[in-house]
Amino acid sequence: MEHKFEGTLRWLGTPLNPSDSASYERVTEVRFDTGTYHASAAASYGGDDALPNPETLMIASLMQCHFLTFMAIAHKRGYAVRSYADRAEGLLGAGDDKKMRMLSVQLHPEVQFVDPAHAEHLPMLHQRSHANCFMANSVNFPVTVAGAAH
Repeated sequence: MEHKFEGTLRWLGTPLNPSDSASYERVTEVRFDTGTYHASAAASYGGDDALPNPETLMIASLMQCHFLTFMAIAHKRGYAVRSYADRAEGLLGAGDDKKMRMLSVQLHPEVQFVDPAHAEHLPMLHQRSHANCFMANSVNFPVTVAGAAH
């Protein structure tokens, strides 16, 4: 089964000044059927940290995918989730070939179940969620989960 996803990107900058290659605007408009947002590069790459950048969007994609997969598995098993929150870090650096890339992402989901006894299933739920997360299965760097139950 395949699903097609589409989006567009439009640069919002002004024409480039060839004599000043560092001065170009990095803000873009990203549009999907579900909405539009502005994005940029990280400030360390000349962008605007007030806007999402490719690295934060990658991390957000992994957090969202893990959450959705976790909730689907918990629901199928009858484990009612009271709350779910996540915090993640991604490490960007040079690979062995000296090209910049995401080297790793670590998720830190915190889950509270309606029935506290279900917390004992948390390691299994996170393992299965990670193993079945479409986005974690699509990247070539380690994604680890350090979950906590309350």
